[in-house]
Amino acid sequence: MAIEWDEEKIAGFREKLRQAKALPTLPGIVSKLTQMVEDPSVSADRIGRVIAKDQILAAKLLKLVNSAFYGFPGRISTVSSAVILLGFNVVRSLVLSASIFEAMEKTVVGLWEHSLGCAAIANVIARRLSINDPEEISTAALLHDIGKVVIRENLAEEAAVLDEAILGENISLYEAEQRILKINHTQVGQRLCRHWNLPDRLAEPIAYHHEPKKSANHYVSTAIVHVADVLVRARGFGFGGDKWVPALDHNAWAALTLREEDLPGLIAEAEEVLVELRGFSFEIQTLGEKCPPAIES
Repeated sequence: MAIEWDEEKIAGFREKLRQAKALPTLPGIVSKLTQMVEDPSVSADRIGRVIAKDQILAAKLLKLVNSAFYGFPGRISTVSSAVILLGFNVVRSLVLSASIFEAMEKTVVGLWEHSLGCAAIANVIARRLSINDPEEISTAALLHDIGKVVIRENLAEEAAVLDEAILGENISLYEAEQRILKINHTQVGQRLCRHWNLPDRLAEPIAYHHEPKKSANHYVSTAIVHVADVLVRARGFGFGGDKWVPALDHNAWAALTLREEDLPGLIAEAEEVLVELRGFSFEIQTLGEKCPPAIES
């Protein structure tokens, strides 16, 4: 028997989204860091001391920095070193990622792994194209499906309706969202980016990774996240919400100046990272349980 969805509740969700009442707030430490990195007088050491006050966040940051995700040859043992090596903007992105995905790690592990895999492949593509700030594109890829988390947290019961439509009608989650909710996860993600005042460099790939042609100012970054999303879905790493592989936008592919013969090498390089990420995903999920409470100073 088909599950009925609550139209009134869904309409209420859309209204709360419009008023930003359905959107989560950033942890206080992340808001503070976001302000600090915009201040040219703030030192790397000062930023490192702020992050170090939150032991779980600091541990996750160091895990990310030392993982195959970034592939640095030497170990980075202190937060201040990470800030100096990576730069303020990248560290802000990493802290943001670690904070936002805390809920995903516990509740939707498959989506967390899919997002992590997408970020890894986006990083490989960005480095191959010698693009500046490949880490920032990785962050956009890591956050590209954050709208799905917001929908699941606000409409837990209706999520079952989406799942039923996906299985019963052989449609994608994206299609099910648009038909049943009248809003999709990319639109929710876009509103979240505005609510958090995230830069367009992150917001456009999140908003348009299904339709890269709509990206006005950061088309290449959006195209990279789109292609990475398609490749990681085809690889079957993690779970993006349905079994389907999104159609590849050929204009986006062409914009990256990649050739078909480049694909095997790109996939092989990404595959090495994905294998290592499988273990990393488990480690970072259990990290919060092992860390002692933060010490205020």
